[in-house]
Amino acid sequence: MSRKTDRLAAEDEDSPAVDYWDEEDDLEAFSDAELGCEDGGLGFSDSLNPEVKPRILLMGLRRSGKSSIQKVVFHKMSPSETLFLESTNKICREDVSSSSFVSFQIWDFPGQIDFFDPTFDYEMIFRGTGALIFVIDSQDDYVEAVSRLHLTVTRAYKVNTNINFEVFIHKVDGLSDDHKIQKQRDIHRRANDDLVDAGLQSINLSFYLTSIYDHSIFEAFSKVVQKLIPQLPTLENLLNIFISNSCIEKAFLFDVLSKIYIATDSSPVDMSTYELCCDMIDVVIDISCIYGWGSDSPSLPSPATPLTIHRYVG
Repeated sequence: MSRKTDRLAAEDEDSPAVDYWDEEDDLEAFSDAELGCEDGGLGFSDSLNPEVKPRILLMGLRRSGKSSIQKVVFHKMSPSETLFLESTNKICREDVSSSSFVSFQIWDFPGQIDFFDPTFDYEMIFRGTGALIFVIDSQDDYVEAVSRLHLTVTRAYKVNTNINFEVFIHKVDGLSDDHKIQKQRDIHRRANDDLVDAGLQSINLSFYLTSIYDHSIFEAFSKVVQKLIPQLPTLENLLNIFISNSCIEKAFLFDVLSKIYIATDSSPVDMSTYELCCDMIDVVIDISCIYGWGSDSPSLPSPATPLTIHRYVG
């Protein structure tokens, strides 16, 4: 494993310099306007401020689909439009604040990031990170990606042992169900074997099969965000009480704008039920935009909205 790491480090030394960019303070997290990365300064000192929001890092090799994930989930970009996105060559930071529960920062990192560059203060970044999402392209040779995953996780864990490490095995829409499971098992085995060889078996990696062409990416991001919500046990308990006193099969607490579910009751989540809820949200938003009460009144439902599946007893 050390030879792989050394090889990656040597390759990174030849990578182009990475620019840093931060969005303007008045940027709306879910604006319909197209957002791009522009040159600017990135305040790394912000990570030492206790009032800074939880940070989610999007990392992975180039063209693995990191920026596409962010655009589809948080900017309502259609999956087909992501085919025209340019490769990220700057660190892009965005504030997501659609409700009191969904409030965090997303940092999109270019694939050629060099942890050994003396100008890259990875300790300052990882110190304020709540979750690190590493995206692996399942349709490409992932040997190098797993090696980079190991390098990234070990560096981050040395700085902050409380980071949640999430692995998105991405672009699985073109794979059969058997092939998906096989890929997930192989990547899971390789990644965990590397951690055991390095004596870091205490690190827990969570794996998700994702695609921007279905609801799997929204469900995976929901699981990531839920781990950053300290009120999650209370919310789940309230939803359990709610369905136990109602003729309801399943209850979700949704962030309407992103279709991330903040919490659900303790019963297992059925993918078809979740997809139905997402489709209902789209219908409600479309109708609200058409039949809204005027331009002076909000045309969208409140960001954090409960959605329930009813079972009618005849």
